Amino acid sequence: MRKFCIVLLVALATVSGKASDKFEAGLAATDITPQEWPVTLRGSFSPKGATAAHDPLRARSLAVRNGEGRAVMTVVDILYMDQVTIDQIKAAATEKTGWKATEFLISGTHTHSAPTISGPTDPAEMAFQKRAFDGIVASIAQAIENLAPARIGFGSSEVPDEVYNRRWYLEEGKMPPNPFGGIDTVKMNPPRNLIVKPAGPIDPEVAVINLQTVKGKPMGLLANYALHYVGSIPGKQVSADYFGEFARILPYRLAGSKPSEEFVAILSNGTSGDINNIDFQGKRAPRAPFEQIGVVASKVADAAWRATRDMTYEANPAVAMTERRVTLNYRKPSPELEAEARKILELTAEQQKDLPRLAAHYAVRTLAALEKPDTVDVAIQALRIGDQAIVSLPFEVLVEIGMDLKKRSPFPRTMIIELANGGFGYLPPPNQHELGGYETWLGTSKVQKDASVILTDALLEMLDQIHGAE
Repeated sequence: MRKFCIVLLVALATVSGKASDKFEAGLAATDITPQEWPVTLRGSFSPKGATAAHDPLRARSLAVRNGEGRAVMTVVDILYMDQVTIDQIKAAATEKTGWKATEFLISGTHTHSAPTISGPTDPAEMAFQKRAFDGIVASIAQAIENLAPARIGFGSSEVPDEVYNRRWYLEEGKMPPNPFGGIDTVKMNPPRNLIVKPAGPIDPEVAVINLQTVKGKPMGLLANYALHYVGSIPGKQVSADYFGEFARILPYRLAGSKPSEEFVAILSNGTSGDINNIDFQGKRAPRAPFEQIGVVASKVADAAWRATRDMTYEANPAVAMTERRVTLNYRKPSPELEAEARKILELTAEQQKDLPRLAAHYAVRTLAALEKPDTVDVAIQALRIGDQAIVSLPFEVLVEIGMDLKKRSPFPRTMIIELANGGFGYLPPPNQHELGGYETWLGTSKVQKDASVILTDALLEMLDQIHGAE
């Protein structure tokens, strides 16, 4: 029988902005680009060392406050951050600002051309870890220090032609064996000549939260789009991918031909666990290195601009935030799978070549799963600013989970930010687990198969809770 429990750490469910009748916002961005080289980029099964930066990595923060209701949303140009490290960052930010750790939402963009903040061992990566840690704390603190009377607007537009579901049904009999020797029903990034139909939807929405001074001067913007990194970075270089390019060009859309350096544009990653930028049924013209990143960033920036055209602004929206730590079971291999993994790792490298692709990688992950504790507490959050809701999940979330949350939310607008406050692998819904594929494999998906149902139910309860906060 499934066992789980939900622990409510904090709930600011009835916070009134009317206590001060004063909504404030503040934004900040800090540079966390590595200064020592090489640093390892771990976004593939074959990590590579980067020796330079193509463009800067940053930590960008938006702070909001109205009376007792307050929150900071921070988006970091980074591959991955674990929950332990993020909790340490929040503790440091609490000490520096006096705000509660539960009032901080910290997410990564999941650019595959950036290092991780967690677990580096060589000097250059350890130097980056410290620089990123300090930079994130500084970004949070500066955004809070920059709080000033503001007005806020909400809107959305769409960019449907740059998002593609990467999980596909194949022609009968064409599915290769997975790393465990079984046959899945769907495959990630398959050969184009074998595809039949995608296994899931896309979410084309570009959701926008726009900030202005009370006199209408642009302050900054937070957007959200459900798309994995784009890639194709020239050479061995770090890059913020299209998230950073969006932040660079968006000010020219909203703040004039010479935007103020104080304007901060932020793009967060939506539920993009099964969404990428590969058109499996068509063929785009060849691109120069980094060119497609610019194409996607420009289209998303255009959509963000469109979302602001007829936007109305609020001067006194309610602000409320709640967090829960939900206990989930870690997935464990069966005795048979464990025995097979040990057998694979006893083979020579030459013998392993006859196994299914990635068999040795997943044998290692299978045995690593045995070392995990039985359960883990994951942090989820729900925030409201007026009629806009923002929720967070510490996973690479398959898109239909996000679409379901948007549909069932009590708010007219709901933004979902993934890989926030930790990273626990992929989060497929149960129906996608049944189909198999990379996102569902043990070692890629780390928690119980019905975790998405548990977390969705919890988030909807939390949204109902803060929906009544006026």
